[in-house]
Amino acid sequence: MQRIRVKPADFTAQMKSSQLKVLLRLSLPALFCASILSATAVLPRDSRASDSELLETGRAPTIAGAPKAPAEIKVVSYNIRWRGGEDLNELIQNLQGNSEISGASIAGLQEVDRNKKRTGNLNTVKTIAEKLGWHYAWAAPPTPKAGMEEETGVAILSSYPLTAVRRLVLPHAGPGGRRRVALGATVDIGGTPLRIYSVHSENRMAVDKKIEQTKAVLEDLARHPKHMRAIILGDLNTWEPAAVKKTSDLFVGEHFTTPFANGKSTFLRTVMLIPIRLKLDWIWLRGLEATGHGIDKKVALSDHWPLWTVVRWKASGATE
Repeated sequence: MQRIRVKPADFTAQMKSSQLKVLLRLSLPALFCASILSATAVLPRDSRASDSELLETGRAPTIAGAPKAPAEIKVVSYNIRWRGGEDLNELIQNLQGNSEISGASIAGLQEVDRNKKRTGNLNTVKTIAEKLGWHYAWAAPPTPKAGMEEETGVAILSSYPLTAVRRLVLPHAGPGGRRRVALGATVDIGGTPLRIYSVHSENRMAVDKKIEQTKAVLEDLARHPKHMRAIILGDLNTWEPAAVKKTSDLFVGEHFTTPFANGKSTFLRTVMLIPIRLKLDWIWLRGLEATGHGIDKKVALSDHWPLWTVVRWKASGATE
C-alpha cells in the first residue's frame, strides 16, 4: 500500500489534497464509530433515568478559597473523553498543577461519565470537584431507549457557587436516536453575574443542524439580561470547514469574541498513519476580554486538547 505523507499542518489547510479527501470520507464515520458503539450497555428495563435525574448539582465538603473580586479569572474547556482510573487521577493533577491549565476558577468539561461501567460506575465530576474543592453541575441527555446505560454528559465546575443551573437537550437526534446536551449555570464573581454554558454538539449531523444546536444555547442565554456577561464553551464538533465558518459567523453576529483562531486545531487522531487535526472545541466570550489563552497540547489524556483563557471584565459592558 502506498504511504501518504502529510505535513503536520492544520486539517483545514490540507483539504486541497484529493487523496486525503477520499480517505476522510472513508475513515471519518469509522473514526467516531467506536465511541458510539461503546456508549451504551443494557441494564434492567426499568432503569431509564428521568430528566430530573439527569441533572445533578453539588459541592465539595470544603471549598477552595477564591478571590471575591478578582481582576482576572482563568477558564478551561476540555472534552475529557470519559477518563477514569489513573487517567482521571492524572487529569485532576493537571488541573491542580499543570503550568497551563491549573489555577482555573471555572472549567467546562464534555464527555463526563457518571455511572457507566467503562469508568467503574464512578461519579466523575463529583470526584473531580471533591479533589479540587469546587462546586459542580452535571447533565446528560436521555437515552434513545429504555433500559440503556445512561449517556455521557457535560459538566461545569467552579470555585464560585453555581446558580440558575439549567439542562438543555439540544435539537435534532444523531445516529440511532442519540441526543446531546448543553448545561448552563450562573456564577457571581465580585457582585457581577456571569453565565456559563458547557456544550457537546453532535458530530455526525448536517452542518445546518449543528448550527441549530448552537442557536438553542444562544436562545437560552437570551432568557437572561441582554448585557449579562457570558462564556459559551465546549466541543461543537465543527470538523467540517463550513461548520467552523458558520459557527464563527454566528457568534460574531451575537457580539461574542474568541481568542482562538479558526485555523487552530483542538483535536488529533491518527488514521492509517495520517494525523487528523480538527477544529472542534471553542471558548466564546461576551462582555469579557481575553488577556491570555492557549491550547495545551502536552495533555494527551483525550483525543481533544484542553483550551484555556484568562479573562477580565470589559469596562464598557457586555456588548458593544
